[in-house]
Amino acid sequence: MANLKEIRNRISSVSSTMQITSAMKMVSAAKLKKAQDAITAMRPYAEKLTQLLQDLSASLEGDVAGKYSEDRAVNNVLIVAITSNRGLCGAFNSNIIKETNQLVQNKYADKKVDFVTIGKKANDILRKSGTVIQNSSAVFDDLTYENVAEIAEYLMQLFVDGKYDRIELVYNQFKNAATQIVIAEQFLPIVSQQSDVNTPTDYIFEPSKEEIILELIPKMLKTQLYKAVRDSFAAEHGARMTAMHKATDNATELRDQLKLTYNKARQAAITNEILEIVGGAEALNG
Repeated sequence: MANLKEIRNRISSVSSTMQITSAMKMVSAAKLKKAQDAITAMRPYAEKLTQLLQDLSASLEGDVAGKYSEDRAVNNVLIVAITSNRGLCGAFNSNIIKETNQLVQNKYADKKVDFVTIGKKANDILRKSGTVIQNSSAVFDDLTYENVAEIAEYLMQLFVDGKYDRIELVYNQFKNAATQIVIAEQFLPIVSQQSDVNTPTDYIFEPSKEEIILELIPKMLKTQLYKAVRDSFAAEHGARMTAMHKATDNATELRDQLKLTYNKARQAAITNEILEIVGGAEALNG
């Protein structure tokens, strides 16, 4: 059994760790509230825009539609992996890396695959196994629509220039504080939605289809990427809050066990001292 000093040091160390994890949990909980409100507010808007985008792309024809919805033979693929800049959030980042590797090894096994990373964790890992053409980790320092739109414009230009035939997003979708859903969705080319028989698909374009392509569709694509980054940002804080909550509970349990061990060791030491005193007294009397 460890001596009393070693146990006291361990109790002190575990207590300090517990204070840190508890503080990190509170910080993540505060940030989660703001991030959750932001993604909850924009999700219906983004989903409606995406639906409209798919319906429009299905009705557009010719070169106008081909700019962002041209379905080319897939040879070059770009995967946009969205993670966090920091760890201590459970399996949040590793799940994205795992899904990305599955896409590379299975779906695009015979294709040339490059990466764009949003988040330091994805960049640190994926650059070891592939080519990262751009890392946009700084976007989380000032997460605004304008900053994410710059990344979206870069991706759109890569597709229009023909450098990549398909661009996919991989990110964590926020469900609640304890649950994040790994999503792999196609960003470009635009996927046309097959409408139901009773759903009208005719549109009146005003002023023209060309302006729809030049203005509305790019805006929708930017919103789609912004929603994905916002989803990941909220999911990150939810995952970190949950991880720190579990870590705090584990530290509390370990501290209680150490205190029990300390009390038993202290009691045993006191008992031994009493026995030594009694034995010495009997020896003197004899």
